[in-house]
Amino acid sequence: MDPAIVDVAEQARLNAAREAQVPWKKWGPYLSERQWGTVREDYSENGDAWNYFTHDQARSRAYRWGEDGLGGLCDDRQRLCFALALWNERDPILKERLFGLTNSEGNHGEDVKEYYFYLDSTPTHSYMKYLYKYPQREFPYRDLVETNRGRSRKEFEYELLDTGIFDGDRYFDVFVEYAKAGPEDVLVCITVHNRGPELARLRVLPTLWFRNTWSWGEDARKPSLREAAPGLLQATHPDLGEYWLHCDGAPELLFTENESNARRLWDQPNASPYVKDAFHAWVISRQAEAVNPARTGTKAAAHYALELPAGASTTVRLRLSASRMDDAFGDFEKVAASRIADADEFYQRIVPRSLTEDQRRVHRQAIAGVLWGKQYYYFDLERWLREHHSHPLQETAVRGVRNTEWFHMLNADVISMPDKWEYPWYAAWDLAFHTIALAQVDFDFAKEQLLLMLRGLYFHPTGQIPAYEWNFSDVNPPVHAWATLWLYRYEKQLGREDLKFLEHSFHGLIQNFNWWVNRKDPAGRNVFAGGFLGLDNIGIFDRSAPLPTGGSLEQADGTAWMAFYCQCMLEIALILAETDTVYEELAFKFVQHFMWIAYAMDRRGEQHDEMWDEEDGFFYDLLRLPDGRAMRLKVRSLVGLLPLCASAVIEPDVIKRFPKLMAMVALFRDRNPELVSQVAPTEAGFIGHNGRRLLSILNRRKLERVLGYLLDEKEFLGPHGIRSLSRYHLENPFEFHVDGQEYKVQYLPAESDTGMFGGNSNWRGPVWMPVNTLIVRALVNLYAFYGDEFKVECPTGSGRQMTLFEVAQEIVRRLTSTFLRDADGRRPVYGGTAQFQDDPHWRDLILFYEYFHGDNGAGLGASHQTGWTALVAPLLDLFARVDARSLLEVERGSILARVVREQVGGEPVRTG
Repeated sequence: MDPAIVDVAEQARLNAAREAQVPWKKWGPYLSERQWGTVREDYSENGDAWNYFTHDQARSRAYRWGEDGLGGLCDDRQRLCFALALWNERDPILKERLFGLTNSEGNHGEDVKEYYFYLDSTPTHSYMKYLYKYPQREFPYRDLVETNRGRSRKEFEYELLDTGIFDGDRYFDVFVEYAKAGPEDVLVCITVHNRGPELARLRVLPTLWFRNTWSWGEDARKPSLREAAPGLLQATHPDLGEYWLHCDGAPELLFTENESNARRLWDQPNASPYVKDAFHAWVISRQAEAVNPARTGTKAAAHYALELPAGASTTVRLRLSASRMDDAFGDFEKVAASRIADADEFYQRIVPRSLTEDQRRVHRQAIAGVLWGKQYYYFDLERWLREHHSHPLQETAVRGVRNTEWFHMLNADVISMPDKWEYPWYAAWDLAFHTIALAQVDFDFAKEQLLLMLRGLYFHPTGQIPAYEWNFSDVNPPVHAWATLWLYRYEKQLGREDLKFLEHSFHGLIQNFNWWVNRKDPAGRNVFAGGFLGLDNIGIFDRSAPLPTGGSLEQADGTAWMAFYCQCMLEIALILAETDTVYEELAFKFVQHFMWIAYAMDRRGEQHDEMWDEEDGFFYDLLRLPDGRAMRLKVRSLVGLLPLCASAVIEPDVIKRFPKLMAMVALFRDRNPELVSQVAPTEAGFIGHNGRRLLSILNRRKLERVLGYLLDEKEFLGPHGIRSLSRYHLENPFEFHVDGQEYKVQYLPAESDTGMFGGNSNWRGPVWMPVNTLIVRALVNLYAFYGDEFKVECPTGSGRQMTLFEVAQEIVRRLTSTFLRDADGRRPVYGGTAQFQDDPHWRDLILFYEYFHGDNGAGLGASHQTGWTALVAPLLDLFARVDARSLLEVERGSILARVVREQVGGEPVRTG
């Protein structure tokens, strides 16, 4: 291990947090960006979470389960919160939180209608930077709602830029920077730029408040805020202790209570004359009586009235510390500059030197986004269900309330979120992909996140991993074993092996694997139907609902996911068997399951009730009708590409190291020759490059046929990655008729025109980063087996022959080009939006969208889904460090963990 890396300041903080429990991660961006409209806050009778607690109510109504804010931070239990509030002296609402449309208001579902950017963060949050673009004109709330509501699914969304509110550059750039002088000492620097042509005024109200725990009977000990001196706030919490907010310039301090304004909301008397929206009333309505003259409360703000000439900027400084300081700002600039230098040093060390300046910018902002995406998530299902009178153990329980079968659940942790505005709740398969990006900078947090889902307070007693808060019982793809294996191998490559983590995860995953086998293969035929499996509207029908035809659906993707699961569990078992022979027999369990699943997808001979279509050379879902007939639903989609991902390469020394396992495999082959005949490869005696073995659903012939579709630009291969649906279906939609009802799947490269699973998810054409990453992993894996001798045409019809490693490189090149400036200086992710392409104050601000236009790469869906779209960072990292020869000649590890010590540019490896 290179001592130069260990001695990097930020790495030293990570080491101290892990080894000595120094609380460097206690304070971070753990505040949600939308708590309103969530399931947790829904106490309605009909389960309409979006409309029960609205954005309009949020400024006046105390939350039950969490807090939200603008560019904020809090402690890791979200007891004390800090965030911005702004007023441009024109808006009807004090800007305390981000605005967006609910699912019913947007023509493509829920959507944030603001511009904000995560610019930087270290893994301990010793330095963070955030930007919010605040218009100087009145914010067009009504226009955004009414115009979007009036548009059809086939029309573009109406965005904030479309309203013209940024015309003439009449807006403020509000930068927020946090720098830690110590674990309990946070400097806050708010820098405001007037980008407009005239003098403009802005009120800035940095706000400190306590999450309301006292109103719900959780803790009768109420915390307090008080003015200790001019410009000095004292915060006292019974568990957290004392903190002090030092406000430079001795601004006026305002106080109120974090309590609901019952008068405004429900026309009922207020329990206190000082309520949550007091600062809104004081600033905008000039109601002096709204704030507490005694200068105490549970919510407080420092009021700064700024006046900025055209093009000018000014800075507001604050410091939140566990100790009172006589001179809080004497070393402010020095400390802030030091933390910025630490962040620069950290990223200079971990990012390959061979990356261009623009690639490094994309890499760093992607990691910043996934680090800013952390959120304290609190949800006690037992309590929530009792409050809804629907706890299933109560005799008088109300029926029909969501998540009743999860009454054991208690979530109270900092968790990586898909998007803290659009999806401010964890999603199981999203989270697994997040850990791949997080491992670029923080192995400890990445591993904690994977193990979190296997804890008894999350994990269902049956073995199911919770999906997401709208329906914890829904089914996400089983990718946690792959992520576990990836993290273990990646960390080992970089100098630290954590077998305890691997074993801990494996035992939980076995329970989850058995849940899949017992619950999602009801006929016991080794074919699986997991429902929508995260792919939302990719199918002809809603795969989580009863079929309009009756009968059942056997899913090519669900079955392939389970084959993939088997392979990952096999590889983990083999690692653990090196120190404990009991795992050899468990390894055989997964070999058997894989063989059964692979054969179930394509049995010997031409069958009409299997997923492989020999005529087309592709996998399809199989519809089994009530009368016993079966038919393939011939939609060329990711459903049929996922079997490609189920490939595992076995090193030759496995045969020598595990004779008991090999004896069991040999016996299995002798007893099941027909079954084994369908497992790849059937050619060349099962031996690949360097004596390796391969477990794959696709033998060489099938692989060539599927790759023909994958690499055809008229089918799946788009200019910016692999499309989720073949472009063939643009002119040739798949149609299905039942009882006079037409069902159709057509290629839709941008937004969906169907309401299935909501309008903001579209797997009928766009490019999705996570599945592209698994396809890249599969190609590099297969290359490690087939080597340089196996080449395919890429793109199909071009005459250009490539190895599978070169194909993987080409797909990654197309994926990453989405975010990078092209020859004309334009970023495809921003499509035709001129401001993002040309304006120097916009053009280097990267958003990592949920998915991307299948033909031009423009960003679509949630605009801050950096969790899994941050996968662009490890992809850039991998192919900057690894060449084809290293994959063939060194001992094979996890594919995305192929980071060898002989690195491009010669820089030392990171330790995580």
